[in-house]
Formats: sequence, structure tokens, C-alpha cells
Amino acid sequence: MRIVQVQTVDRGRRLGVINGDKVLDVTEIAGLPTLRTVFEAFQLAEQRGSTLNEVLTARVKDSSRRFDYKDVLAAEPGGKWPYLLAPFDHPDPYHTLITGTGLTHLGSMKSRDEMHVAEMSDQPTTPKTDSAKMFEMGIAGGKPAAGQRGVAPEWFYKGNGTILRGPRAELDIPEFALDGGEEPELVGCYVIDRNGKPVRLGFSIGNEWSDHPTEKINYLYLAPSKLRTCSVGPELNTECDFQEVPLRCTVTRGKQLLYDSGPLFSGEQHMCHSLANLEDHHFKYPQHRQPYDVHLHYFGTSKLSFGSRDWQYANGDIVKVEAPGFSAPLTNRVARA
Repeated sequence: MRIVQVQTVDRGRRLGVINGDKVLDVTEIAGLPTLRTVFEAFQLAEQRGSTLNEVLTARVKDSSRRFDYKDVLAAEPGGKWPYLLAPFDHPDPYHTLITGTGLTHLGSMKSRDEMHVAEMSDQPTTPKTDSAKMFEMGIAGGKPAAGQRGVAPEWFYKGNGTILRGPRAELDIPEFALDGGEEPELVGCYVIDRNGKPVRLGFSIGNEWSDHPTEKINYLYLAPSKLRTCSVGPELNTECDFQEVPLRCTVTRGKQLLYDSGPLFSGEQHMCHSLANLEDHHFKYPQHRQPYDVHLHYFGTSKLSFGSRDWQYANGDIVKVEAPGFSAPLTNRVARA
């Protein structure tokens, strides 16, 4: 099932399920509770001992309002036409935790290593960077046998729900930042149930959006380089098996194509950590298992433009992340302060 959250001027937030080229509005169904968000739908499913998919499937057949999906995808946030929000969030943004893991993909170490190796290039013999060491740890122990705890991945904090942006919203470059940096990734969408158990509702595509020039100064600046806005969407895909998802990222300025990543792949087949290991290490902390908190977790990327480009992001640049067969594209506009 592919789920979206839509904002309308006349009727507020709407919960929708994609069916072909239409979005079926399942918010208000005669005789059933009103559901305006995925979070509310999860709570109803929990009360009934059911699942999110089962709750929404029961409503789809009685949906009487439809949106043309292409129109909703093209609508600008804050306009007069229905537009897309991030596909999963919490009514209180301070109960959303946005985090990520790096050095997870088999191609990710090269991009990170290129940023950090310059720090040690003046030494007679350049040793392995800490990024290279961490990556090798993942190769050796990131996919443990069932029931075993593997090596911990790199982990970082991005922020709470106030930094979350949906499709076509702006990703900003603050005045203090050195630049912006696209990071096309898969995002795990989780909610903690009333008993403190993490529940994975599905996956979305995302643009983790970091400040790579700041990180390049010293890898210990990775933590502040991550404190930026990020985007997720447009869809919550509840049936992805996380084995292989094709991705592509492009950056355009007006009619000029500045960057094309070419084909990228995410999912467990292309990672040095298993999904189970990444989830285990994230949710092993008690503070990450607080009832009804929402977690959006980025699982890393295999390629960045930063190491190969001679340009910086400018106001109005368009960043698009595509995932054919998994989701409609995620498009965002850059806003430089």
C-alpha cells in the first residue's frame, strides 16, 4: 500500500491511498472514525488489534473523494490547490525524532573517505581514515546471524519534526552553512506503540540534506553538519521488503542539468549492515522507545555530488530523488539564506 498525507484549503489535512493515477481520500467514511493522519490510523489499528494496512483497506472501497495524483504532486505547498505533506509525522513535532546511519552502503565509503583523507595528507604515510575503519567494521560484522547483535553503525541526530519538509517544500541553506548537500536515501518510518515496542509502518524516500563542506573541515564536524532541514516523501510504502530499491538524484538550475547521479541502489543487497542490525542498534536505547514517539531514520546513501562538483547550490535549484516502482519522485527547491 502507498499512503500519502494531503493538505487542502477547504477541508484541512486528508489521508489518502494511491490507486493508479488517483489518490483515494479515506479521511471521512460514513459510519467510521475520521482519520486525518497516518498517526491516527495507527492508533485506531492498535486499539482494534489490527494493522495499518487492514484499517485503510477497509476504507478504500467506500472512498467517494479522489484527487488526480499528478495534480497533487505538482501543487506548491501553501497554495490554493491540495498539496502533499511528508507521508508520516506526529501531531506534535517535538515527538518526532529524525536520525540516520552513515557508511552503510557498499559505495558510501568512497565519498566519505574523499572528504576526510585530505586531513591526513601531509603525513609521511597516510593511514586509514576513521571512516574507512568504520566501514570495514560494518563489512566484517554488520550482518550478524539471526538472534546475534552485530557491530554498531555510525549514528547521527538530525533534529525533531520542526526540520521535516515534504514534497516541493524548501530545503534551506542557513546563513552560517558553507553549502547544501543532497543525500538520496531510504527512510524507515516507525512509531512506538503503547507498550514501548517499535513498529515499522513502512519506508519512504528522502533527501537527508547535509553540509558537506563543513564536514570536510574535520570529520568531527559531522554532527553539526547534519543539523539541517530534510525532506521525506511523497509516499509511505508499506510493502517494501528493503532488499533492493533503485534510486537516482538530479539537480537542475533553470533548464541546466547540474548533476545526475546515474543509477543508484539502496536496500540490504547493497549495504554492509542488515536492516535488523540497524534497527536493533537504534532501538536498543530506552529513550528511543517512548510510547507514541515517531522515528524517521535515514539509512544512508551510496553517492554524493560533493566530491566531484565545481559548483555550489544556489537559491531556486531543484533537487529530485527518483525511485521508479517504489514511489513517485521527491522534489525540493533550495532556499539559500
